[in-house]
Amino acid sequence: MRTEESRSGSPRLRKARVIRGRTLVFRDAAESDAEFILSLRTNSEKARFLSATSVDIESQLQWLRRYAASDDQAYFIVESGSRNIGTVRLYDARGDSFCWGSWILVSDAPNSASIESALMVYAYAVDELDFRRSHFDVRKANKSVWRFHERFGAERVAETEKDFLYQISLEAIRKAMSRYRKYLPLPLAIE
Repeated sequence: MRTEESRSGSPRLRKARVIRGRTLVFRDAAESDAEFILSLRTNSEKARFLSATSVDIESQLQWLRRYAASDDQAYFIVESGSRNIGTVRLYDARGDSFCWGSWILVSDAPNSASIESALMVYAYAVDELDFRRSHFDVRKANKSVWRFHERFGAERVAETEKDFLYQISLEAIRKAMSRYRKYLPLPLAIE
């Protein structure tokens, strides 16, 4: 659903309280999520592909307070049933492109959680916020994730010493949404 606000100029990121997919829910991150987020970001298996994170809970709480006051990103806790299973963040809007990352799922997340959560990110960004493309980076060593994005239609456009840089067009996003539609029948329910 395109909003009047997004039709009048460049799309912008907005937080949603809740976004419901087929089996997953994105819930706006809050201070009460600090311990869960920190547990993901400091998990030795997951953290090897992330920017360094302080183990100090107060630092995480301060970040979440700054996030709550910001209006240029959306940071979600991914839930399955009543269980927190991950995080994902939309940020760095540049014209009609948005970046997404901070995408971490617990090791025992449902098998379809990766596909459904990626589809939810794209559906929210293109159908609700009116973005036309996305840009993001993935650590070169994170082979399973960059392969996942390439299967979705993302194109590697550059690289740094540590990262591959990607873009994905609206056409590729729509193709992926059609190809994997069994994981996310549209429209999303957004509160």
